[in-house]
Amino acid sequence: MILGLRADFHLMAETQPILYSFRRCPFAMRARLILKKCNVTVRLREIELKDKPKELLQASPKATVPVLVLPDQILEQSMDIILWAVSVSDPHNILVSWNADKAASAQFLKSLDDDFKHHLDRYKYAARFEPKDKNFHRDLAMLWIEDIEVKLSEMPYLSGKTIGIFDYMCLPFIRQFRIADPDWFDSQNLPNIHKSLSQFLESDLFKQVMQKMPIWKKTGIETEF
Repeated sequence: MILGLRADFHLMAETQPILYSFRRCPFAMRARLILKKCNVTVRLREIELKDKPKELLQASPKATVPVLVLPDQILEQSMDIILWAVSVSDPHNILVSWNADKAASAQFLKSLDDDFKHHLDRYKYAARFEPKDKNFHRDLAMLWIEDIEVKLSEMPYLSGKTIGIFDYMCLPFIRQFRIADPDWFDSQNLPNIHKSLSQFLESDLFKQVMQKMPIWKKTGIETEF
C-alpha cells in the first residue's frame, strides 16, 4: 500500500518504525521476511546503494541496510530487527528452533553471515576483488551449501518440521549464490536445496517481500509494509 507520505512528513516517523531497505540485499530481505511473517507493520524507505539518503546516514553511519529506526532506539543488524519483530508479535513461534540451543544458533548465524557471505561476495562480485579467484571462493562457499544439503536430508526444513527462522535466515543468501551462475548451480547434486529454494521462491511470502517499491529519496514516498 503506497501512502504518498512526503519526505518532510515527520509525525509518523516519530511514532511508527521506519525500515531502510534495499530490495535485493539478503540481509534486508531476511528482515522483511520476518517482519511480514510476524505481521509487524513498518514504514519502508527503499534506498539505492549508490545514492543513500542523508537520513539513513544520520541514523546509521555504517550506511548498510537494513536499519530500523524506532522512537527510542536504532537497530542496525538484521538479527536485532528479527528479535524486535518477534517481541512485538510472534503468531508462528518463529524462534522456537533458535531458542532450543542459542549457542549453536549463534554459531550457525556466524558461519552464514561471516564465512559463507565472505566467499559469496568474492564469487558473485569477483570483478570487485580478484577475478582469478572466483571459482576458488565458489568452491569454498559450496562446502557450506553442501552442509546445508546434508541437514535438509535429515529433516524437511532447517528449522525442523516446519519452515522457520533458520530457513528465512539463509535462503536469501542461497538465492544470491544461485544467481551468480544459475545453470551451474542447477546442475549440482543438491536435491534438497533445490527443492527448498524453489518452494521459497514460489511462496506468497517471498513474492510479498520482493515487490518493487518507489525509491524514497527520489519520490519522498514511504510504503506501509
